[in-house]
Amino acid sequence: MFEKLTSYLDSLLEKGIPSVDCIVYHNHKQIYRHMNGTVDIKKEKPVQADQRYLMFSMTKVQTMTALMQLVEQGKLSLEDEVGKYLPAYRELTVEEGDTAVPLKAPMRIWHLASMQSGLDYDLGRPGILRVLREKGMKATTREIVDAFVASPLKFVPGTHFLYSLSHDVAAAVIEEVSGMSFGEYLKKNLWEPLGMKNTFFAKPLNDGVERLAQQFIVKENGIVPMEQTCNYQLSECYESGGAGLISSTEDYALLADALACGGESANGVRILMPETVERIKQNLLGEVSLGEIAANMGRKGYGYGCGMQVLMHPELIGSDAPAGVFGWDGAAGSAIQMDTASKTSFVYTQHVRNCGMSYDIIHPTIRDIVFGERG
Repeated sequence: MFEKLTSYLDSLLEKGIPSVDCIVYHNHKQIYRHMNGTVDIKKEKPVQADQRYLMFSMTKVQTMTALMQLVEQGKLSLEDEVGKYLPAYRELTVEEGDTAVPLKAPMRIWHLASMQSGLDYDLGRPGILRVLREKGMKATTREIVDAFVASPLKFVPGTHFLYSLSHDVAAAVIEEVSGMSFGEYLKKNLWEPLGMKNTFFAKPLNDGVERLAQQFIVKENGIVPMEQTCNYQLSECYESGGAGLISSTEDYALLADALACGGESANGVRILMPETVERIKQNLLGEVSLGEIAANMGRKGYGYGCGMQVLMHPELIGSDAPAGVFGWDGAAGSAIQMDTASKTSFVYTQHVRNCGMSYDIIHPTIRDIVFGERG
């Protein structure tokens, strides 16, 4: 497995990916690590073990882990109405043709977790722009999240799957329930217990962040450098539960190992109970939504649980990985995937935006090499 994986990772550099890093854990032991390539514009600095990256939507894995901690503790329920914690969400409207009508049934926490809330990923929503005009870079997570509902929902919650700002709303719920800022909650309940030393929230612009790999983007003329921006961090004070974190491969590997091992870390810290991890993996999508995640995101054979895809039908995509593999990925092409049955996980990082092959080819190939051999 390792020779095959190393050969594949190295081949990605030949395709123009500037750097790659992959860690595999099995039952609390790191059994594989390979990194190659460079992390600067001049392509002179080799990737380091503690290299930092903008994680984008891999943030969602931490947000949902945090949410499920509070569910496990009985401090909230997936069936709770979002408006119970965020009053701005008590009276919502939904699109009906060319008009907006009052929403008759409430948005619930599980609608946020499963991307079936009716929200979208429009960062130019009028409500967001209004808050940023009024508050500027001091606009808080709660102020911006409350502003999402100035626009009507795209559909009645629970009826469709649409990748969206749902997990940013979940972060605001976590703040309300815990009485902490979202970043403080993650630090106390995930980063410090797991020993994640390179994880923190990005800023809108991240020039000067120590050990942050140069970000690249796929353009018509190839893979070229881009600004060190995190456009999902809407202000200096905003903490995006959907896409806001900077972290490292090593840090995320610690989280992946804990989740793959039923919520317990290598150092004996329990972040979740095994049954809660299994609950994260339970598909929450109905037939219509399953069709939408397959058609719109290329996730045929997958369901979607609490913020993570779950491989349900590997036979539909010709994969020899076992059903039950779960995880997610990020806009710069990184991925985290876990299997509780074999207690195996991998984290792969690169730093290239707009790289479709990451999701269509790279992640599935690594998945099948890692879990197909051990599954």
